Order: sequence, then C-alpha cells, then structure tokens
Amino acid sequence: MTKKRIMIKLSGEALAGESGIGIDPKVVKNIAKELKLAYDLGICEIGIVVGGGNIFRGKLADEMGIERSSADYMGMIGTILNALALQNSLESIGVPTRVMSSLNIPEVAEPYIRRKAISHLEKNYIVIFGGGTGNPYFTTDTTSALRAAELGASIIYMAKNGTDGVYDKDPKLFNDSYRFKELTHHEILNKGLQVMDSTASALCHDNNIDIYVFDMNVDGNIKRAILGEDIGTMITANKEV
Repeated sequence: MTKKRIMIKLSGEALAGESGIGIDPKVVKNIAKELKLAYDLGICEIGIVVGGGNIFRGKLADEMGIERSSADYMGMIGTILNALALQNSLESIGVPTRVMSSLNIPEVAEPYIRRKAISHLEKNYIVIFGGGTGNPYFTTDTTSALRAAELGASIIYMAKNGTDGVYDKDPKLFNDSYRFKELTHHEILNKGLQVMDSTASALCHDNNIDIYVFDMNVDGNIKRAILGEDIGTMITANKEV
C-alpha cells in the first residue's frame, strides 16, 4: 500500500499547556500519544513542523527593543527546543523519530537535507522540522508550506489550540459565528480569513496543497482528521470559484 505523505503543523503554545509559556512535560506527552495513534494507522508518512511561540514571541521582542532579524532567530531556536522535547516524548513510547534543523546545530539535530528527509519518511520515521526556514521574516506557517511542497506532501493538518476550524468571525467573541466545512484557497484570500500568513497560503495555492484546520485539544482528533472525519475545515486547492 502506498502511504500518503502529510505535514502536521503544531503551534508552540500547544506544548505549553494552560500557562502558554515554556514546555509542559505532561502536555507534550499527551501530544505524543495523540501522534502515536495517527502513526499506528500505518497509512501515512508524517512530517511535523512545530512553532516556537511558547519560548519567544514577537511581542516580547518589541518590548525588549530587539530588532526583527535577531528576534526571528531566537524564535527559530525555540522551535528546535520544542522539536527535541516532542522527539523524546515520541521515542519514549516507541515511535521512531528524527529532528532536522534548518539551523546548523549538528550536535543537537540533523541538518535539513531534502533527500535525507524523504529517506527518513520512507523508512517510517516521524520527522520533526525545527529551525523554521532558516531565514528571518518567515513564519513556521510558511515553513510547513515550504516543507510540504519540497517533500511532496498532499496536505497540511493545522492542529489548532482550541479552535475547531475556520469561522466567518471569531467564535470566542460572536455566538452567531459560522464554521466553514470547506473552502478554497481563493476564498480564503478573498474573504480575508486568517488561516495562515499570506506567503504560506500562496505556497499552498501554487503547489496544490490542501489544508485541514481542526482542534487538537480533543483526544483522538489528529487520528480523526487523518481518517477524514468531519471535525474541522478543509481548504482545498483542487477547485476554483
């Protein structure tokens, strides 16, 4: 059976738990268990891009007077910390995992090399990509889109921290907000819906990469999303309006 190749985007804040800052070992362990459920399906090769917002945020950089490039590099280092934490939790429950970094830290993580990443995926490792794109001024949303395009992933699963899809307005503020079941990249741009940054959206649109937005805080939801259950919003590149 040919496995489909997928990318999962995890926010850094999701690893912090309720505090929103740092790494909560219990939360990371639970995320690892959820990823193992998806891995054990045996139907896909899994790449993961993890954010770094729990370690360092742009708002903090502004308050400290840190210029943008330095702040972005600090955020990239934060993503590597998160990747290593997630790797160790996954391996502790028997899931073979590799961390690859766009920043050159060979003592800590393998350097990101496209062909090597593909080899790891084909050998049934979960591959976690840290270090962002390796360049400032790009978000980890863009990293997930870039890695998906480079590695031939057909879909990015946007695992949101408490949001179960894309809404016409903020569901936390408006009781009459509506969750979309399906959208196109074209509609996302026209409606100004903030699913991911514009660079990432353009990469997905241009490379026919679908996006599925769902709430990762519900037990079993990563597995359900991969199985195609209706628990979020599908953004498809395969049709235009």
